[in-house]
Amino acid sequence: MAARRGKSQARRSGKSSRKGIPGWAWLLAGLLIGLAIAGFVVLRGGLGDTRLLPRPNPDATAPAPSTDEPVAQQPKPASKPKYDFYTLLPEKEVVIPDAEIDEQARAPKPAAPADDQRYLLQAAAFRDKADAEALKAKLAFSGLVARIESETINGTTWHRVRLGPYADLRQLDDARRQLKGQGVDAIAIKAPKG
Repeated sequence: MAARRGKSQARRSGKSSRKGIPGWAWLLAGLLIGLAIAGFVVLRGGLGDTRLLPRPNPDATAPAPSTDEPVAQQPKPASKPKYDFYTLLPEKEVVIPDAEIDEQARAPKPAAPADDQRYLLQAAAFRDKADAEALKAKLAFSGLVARIESETINGTTWHRVRLGPYADLRQLDDARRQLKGQGVDAIAIKAPKG
């Protein structure tokens, strides 16, 4: 009589008869395929797609200057701060007219301010101190030393960006021209010392 095999014995014999690829072989095959792809990419030119990056053109030349007058663009009202310092502070300081600055700057010996006066440049006045700090930083990058003076006028605090004092109008004019080159239209003022 033939011996009967149990269910567990039948299962074991079924597994052993089925030959498969062991797990470590699949792992090794995957690693080798990954290394082959990585090697191909590196040999092909790296991981970055350099076709998307700009490349300099050694044969490029600068465009010829245009004889047409540039079209003035309308400034955006929200991006440019409003400067009210021309009308807010007339009683405290005296604005020096441009003609007087030009006359004194061209003189062989510029006149020194009176003992109780000093020459200053006011680049701007802001309600927001952050705007004043930003302008001060911009001027510092161009080599000009500015300071912020805060004053409350009619219940509103103004932060004024000022440069100076200057010994004479010639020094003031030089600084004013440098500011103009930075796009800042400053006013020259004569203020009492104190």
